[in-house]
Parts: sequence; C-alpha cells; structure tokens
Amino acid sequence: MSRTAVILGATGLVGRALLKKLLNSSHFSHVVTLTRRPLPISHSKLTNHIIDFEKLSQYGELFKGDVLFSCLGTTQKLAGSVSAQRKVDFDYQFIAAKLAVCNAVQHYCLVSSSGANAQSRSPYLKMKGELELQIKLLAFARITILQPSLLLGEREQFRMAEKIGSVILPIITRLPFLRRYKPITGKQVAQKMLTVSIEQQVKLSYFVLDELFE
Repeated sequence: MSRTAVILGATGLVGRALLKKLLNSSHFSHVVTLTRRPLPISHSKLTNHIIDFEKLSQYGELFKGDVLFSCLGTTQKLAGSVSAQRKVDFDYQFIAAKLAVCNAVQHYCLVSSSGANAQSRSPYLKMKGELELQIKLLAFARITILQPSLLLGEREQFRMAEKIGSVILPIITRLPFLRRYKPITGKQVAQKMLTVSIEQQVKLSYFVLDELFE
C-alpha cells in the first residue's frame, strides 16, 4: 500500500516509537519527519527534513501525505515559560495542521493529554484543550485525538515529576476505581496511533486513558 505519513515530534517519547512502527509497517511506503536536528537513523522509507519551527509556515510543501501524526510537546521547565511552552504545544501544532489541510491531508492524529480542557485553570491542560477545539474545526476527513495518562519510557531529558509518578502511579492505580488512570508507555500510544491510522473510518475518534491500551 502506497501511503505517506508525516510526523511532528519524531524525537520525543511517542514520536520515536511511532517512527519505528511506521517504518516497519507494510501500510506505509514513505515516512516524512520534520525535526530541528537530524535523526540518528536512516531508512529507505524515511525522509527527514530539518526545519526552523519559528518559520514553520514557510515549509508548507513538506506537509504532504495521507496522515499527519502530531506528537509534539514540552514542559514549562524545559521551555522556560508558559508562553514558550504554548508555542510548542499549541502554536506549532496548529500551524502544521492548517498547512496539512491546505495540502489535502486526510487524517490528523494528535497526542493530547488526559484532562485537556479549554476551560481548565491549568495553563497546560487549557492549551491542550484549546488545540483540540481548533483542530476539530479544520477540514480533515478524519481526526483522532488521544488523551493518555502519564507516559512511561526513556526520554532524552530527565523529568523528576514523571519519574516520581512512574513509581507511585502503578501502585495506586491497582485500586479498581483508579485502574484506568494507570501509566501507559510511549510504545503503546504509538501502536494505537498506527492502528487507528489504518482502521479509522469515522470523522472523529477520541481515545482516553485506558482506551489506548492495545
């Protein structure tokens, strides 16, 4: 099957796992990644474009394919401020989505967050919720929004809060009424993204917390 996938955030936890799965999938013949720095891998199906995200609108011709997977995300600590975090978690992703629509990309697949809500008092959950609302207004034939709980896996940057959560949450979520909040690995989220990119027929699908487990 000759299909092209475009990935934003291919250097992150979910993006790295998704890239490997797409390269090994017979359902995709070409994988395009847009990153700030070169990826440490090469593959006959892979095209890696190095771009300046501050000038993202200038790269419209690169957003051509069948599915756009948006796995971008950062923390306030790494970004330096809430406004800098919003630039990554909202601005870049929304600009990329609009560029994809202009190129008739049919399917948009977004890694959001559990608790995403445009009315939230949390700046992080608010920006995630606002992005979801804006994406749903765009003219994609199919949209998938995934809202995972705490993501587990090896990251490039150490995150203390996530490290603590990765120890505590698996214990407390053994309780029946908390079970659906148990942490999920980046590989599991990536697998769900690959599956829905192949199987989804409806216009909008949400997968929340334990619904992402394969």
